[in-house]
Amino acid sequence: MRSFKILLFLFISYMALKPAFSQEKDVYAPCQEIPHLIQNYTVDRNSVMRFYYVGMSPERRSRLTSLANQYLESLSKVNFDGLPQECKVDYLLLSRNLNENLRLYKREETEYNKLKPWFAFADVIYDVDKNRRRGAKIDAKKTALAWNALIKQIDSSAVRLAASKQVFSTGEILTIEETISGLKTGLKSIFDFYNGYDPLFTWWMGVPHKQLDSTLSVYSARFAARLPKADKNGIIAREPVGREELIKLFTHEMIPYTPEEINAIAEKEMKWCDAEMIKASRELGFGNDWKKALEHVKNLYAEPGGQPGEILRLYTESIDFIEKNDLITIPPLAHETWGMMMMTPERQRFTAFFTGGREISISYPTNTMDIDQRMMSMRGNNPYFSRATVHHELIPGHNLQFFISDRHRTYRSAFATPFWMEGWALYWELLLWDKGFPKSPEEKLGMLFWRKHRCGRIIFSLNYQLGKWTPQQCIDYLVDQVGHERANAESEIRGPLNARRRADPLYQISYLLGGIQLDRLKRETVDKNLMTFKEFHDRIIRLNSMPVEMIRAIMTKQDLKQNFRTKWRFYD
Repeated sequence: MRSFKILLFLFISYMALKPAFSQEKDVYAPCQEIPHLIQNYTVDRNSVMRFYYVGMSPERRSRLTSLANQYLESLSKVNFDGLPQECKVDYLLLSRNLNENLRLYKREETEYNKLKPWFAFADVIYDVDKNRRRGAKIDAKKTALAWNALIKQIDSSAVRLAASKQVFSTGEILTIEETISGLKTGLKSIFDFYNGYDPLFTWWMGVPHKQLDSTLSVYSARFAARLPKADKNGIIAREPVGREELIKLFTHEMIPYTPEEINAIAEKEMKWCDAEMIKASRELGFGNDWKKALEHVKNLYAEPGGQPGEILRLYTESIDFIEKNDLITIPPLAHETWGMMMMTPERQRFTAFFTGGREISISYPTNTMDIDQRMMSMRGNNPYFSRATVHHELIPGHNLQFFISDRHRTYRSAFATPFWMEGWALYWELLLWDKGFPKSPEEKLGMLFWRKHRCGRIIFSLNYQLGKWTPQQCIDYLVDQVGHERANAESEIRGPLNARRRADPLYQISYLLGGIQLDRLKRETVDKNLMTFKEFHDRIIRLNSMPVEMIRAIMTKQDLKQNFRTKWRFYD
């Protein structure tokens, strides 16, 4: 009898504790070997880039290439099959990053060599700077004469350029500008090191250094003059990357779909949004004319000076809803330490809507804007549009992401991807819609506008990068099909397509596509009662940044092989 009671007590105790045991321990690093390699590669690469600071130099590129190959060699010695699941994922992602870096270094080398005839003089500067880094004694007179010869050589190249009918792509001109900028950095480093310390250098080099630096600036400007003229929206657009490069980029992000398939997903989602817009429009008495309904919502904007108060109100509404539904753990300090700032008028030319992260940056008119700009900004940032995205920018979106990722598995910052960063924040827009966060038709229209916007970002990005649309067509699409104010649409396009900003071609695509991925993973887990919403969300955000397919591999224990290839068809 006594033995039976002891066994019964142990069984009851086990059952009481079982939920705790069934949860995987949230360790900082599930193994040491791979996080150690990730961290070391990150800091080693930073060390190389800091020491070989002259951008675009062959020496720097060669050293980065050898470093990546060195770490691939180290990875090859790891017993992949003996790793825990999370470390298998880290192994695959580190290998992926190293190989992608090698691809990009090779591409940069090819472009550099193609353009090298236009800066054949560069090796002279590279060699002097290389010796400078170890404090070599410099022959000031010899160097001054060499600099003087370089000035004449560059002037000769400038004359040849003026007579040349060679057509440069926008990307090639920017590469030349970056190369010359790197040479100017090297020149400055040489001059700052010796000038005033070495009397002969100071006597010989003052004038030649100034003249060579100025000559390089003029030479760079001659190439910049060959850039296409800005269109009426102030956009100098970079050439489309093309289908082949898009597929490589999608594969890198572990998205096993073609551009055409992804465009079809966006078109299907857009049709769903249009149908829901019509429902909300009918509730407001505008029939099927959702654009009139959207105009009604836009005109419910906050008066000047009132937007910060609206942001705080909307934040409180979303947090109350999230906590009431027990959707995620929110640390008290995260609640406490988010802040606000106002966005400058200049920045609003490229970012028409507020942004977030460690703080929320509010986009709203200032006294320096003309009346049309003010009205478009106020209408485009009305409370119902903003209500759909305050939680995207703050908690549980970007603000909470930064807060948690600074504290959990920080070595995974090396795998940063917008499909996790923007996808997570967008996923909450999808989830809160499904859970009934918007009640009134105005609230529904506000959330639907942003959902249409995310669909539109995929559609215009792909059409532009495939060479089918111009920037103007992208702007017109956002105005006509999504419902943007024209100035806001121009701002939306002016950023990602601007050549000098070198934006990631997939960034605008990542919002909705990453959100859909997380939603599909939720269906595979939470909707099948394998975990609660809170467990699901806490686990994802603490895993830190990585492609969503790899989050799925960890959470659903997918069988991973060393020769892994992306295969999750999440929308089929």
